[in-house]
Amino acid sequence: MGRRELLLLWDLIIVTVVATIALQYRSSSLWDVLIGLTMAAALVARRFAPVRVFAVVSALGLLQVVVASAVPAGYDLAVLVAMAAVVTHARSARAGYLSLVVVAISVLFGTVLRIDDSWEGSAVTYPYLADSGAVLGACGALWLIAYVMRGNRDRVAIAERERDHLARLAAADERAFIARELHDVVAHSLAVMIAQADGASYVAGTDTERAREAMRTVAGTGREALADMHRIVAVLRGTGDDTEPDRRRLGIDQLDSIVDGARAAGLGVDLRIDGDTGQLSPAVELTVFRIVQESLTNVLRHAGTGTKVTVDLGLAEDRVTLEVTDDGTGRTGAGGVGGGNGLTGMRERVAVHHGKFSAGPRPGSGWSVRAMIPR
Repeated sequence: MGRRELLLLWDLIIVTVVATIALQYRSSSLWDVLIGLTMAAALVARRFAPVRVFAVVSALGLLQVVVASAVPAGYDLAVLVAMAAVVTHARSARAGYLSLVVVAISVLFGTVLRIDDSWEGSAVTYPYLADSGAVLGACGALWLIAYVMRGNRDRVAIAERERDHLARLAAADERAFIARELHDVVAHSLAVMIAQADGASYVAGTDTERAREAMRTVAGTGREALADMHRIVAVLRGTGDDTEPDRRRLGIDQLDSIVDGARAAGLGVDLRIDGDTGQLSPAVELTVFRIVQESLTNVLRHAGTGTKVTVDLGLAEDRVTLEVTDDGTGRTGAGGVGGGNGLTGMRERVAVHHGKFSAGPRPGSGWSVRAMIPR
């Protein structure tokens, strides 16, 4: 039995109890039975229209004072149930407070109606003082219970919304990560492959061995790019065994392979690392790796082969600084690859770590990329 079925069963039990109590007053008057049964029927909609149900039940209670014989009566339990429904289900919290005031006034009004001539006027000797106090206490306790239930339900709803919001943020972060990875893999690999293919075609007639070596580099770069593409597609499909190791697979230790590939493509790259690389987090290492990779790709794409590039990586206790500069004196041979998303991707990667990123032309010629990542 599901939650909705249980709630429906509970509502039917409450309605049945109130109706049964109302039928016990058939010896008193027909009005008591009619009012009691109508109150019970109104409770059916207490979850959907709590304020209206409370208004109907309160009006029937007022009618009960005018035409019925039993005041108060047992079926007045419907008023308390309607009050609890207002506190628990009404959209406005004010309606819950107002319902408590109405019920308290009703109890006091019923107490006044029971005053007879035999009472001396002293509150101490009033015969129904204990009864009225007990009823007011029960009303207050029921109202507090309903208020706590509403608070718990609201907290659960807030927690569910926060969980959904965090899930959407996580999904957006995953999509952004995959987009950056895809761009880095495709842009860098294609830039290297195009540079190598251009070089092979240039020396094919004069230096067969160099042309073959360039084509072997093209094939190797293509296979690595294909393997990375399979990994990314596996993440998209949800069939990868574990995406976190894949994210941490690339780091500073793999910078030499990127630099060697850039050198093989025709760049003159000087890599300088100052500091201890063993204390960096995997996420920071991946960011550094991708920035260097994208920077070298941009040099190949825009400056071309023959360009001199310097990669300076400084590892201090509180920050990681990276600067990639080129002299811009190469021969353009890989232009047209990419769509201008490289700088955006690098800036986003640094922003994830609350770092600073800048890129722009150098005085004279060349380009410079700078990044600072707090540790």
